[in-house]
Amino acid sequence: MSPATPEKRTALFPGTFDPFTIGHESLVRRGLSVMDEVIIAIGVNESKKSYFSLEKRLEMIRKLYSDEPRVRVESYDSLTIDFAKKMGARYILRGIRSVFDFEYEKTIADMNRTISGIETFVLFTEPALTHISSTQVRELLRYGCDVSSFLPEGMELQ
Repeated sequence: MSPATPEKRTALFPGTFDPFTIGHESLVRRGLSVMDEVIIAIGVNESKKSYFSLEKRLEMIRKLYSDEPRVRVESYDSLTIDFAKKMGARYILRGIRSVFDFEYEKTIADMNRTISGIETFVLFTEPALTHISSTQVRELLRYGCDVSSFLPEGMELQ
């Protein structure tokens, strides 16, 4: 009897990533320690006013991970669970900075599991990064502040 071939463990990491921060980068790095592949999935959310165009976000993140074959960067305009199924992802990766994030993420994870059977796994943000959010970084950008300390090394915003 031959040993079973383990199924590829793929996680979808959904978000708007406007912009992609060192907090996001940390979650991808740590997600890869338990997954075979992480798909960074940029959701199109018409109700959010983006700072960077979808094309620019795709370009910046793809460039950042150009040497990492276990990371893909895609965009989608559908339910996250439908896109996860389309991509063959059985898991959703999420990060939590605070108890407020936990309540929100738990509700969504429970709904996603009920509807699709897709499991969500949560990584707690590294303590040194809990204060970083894309929303705050966008606000700083709007006022011309240097945000380089909040972005992954080598990420170019221009």
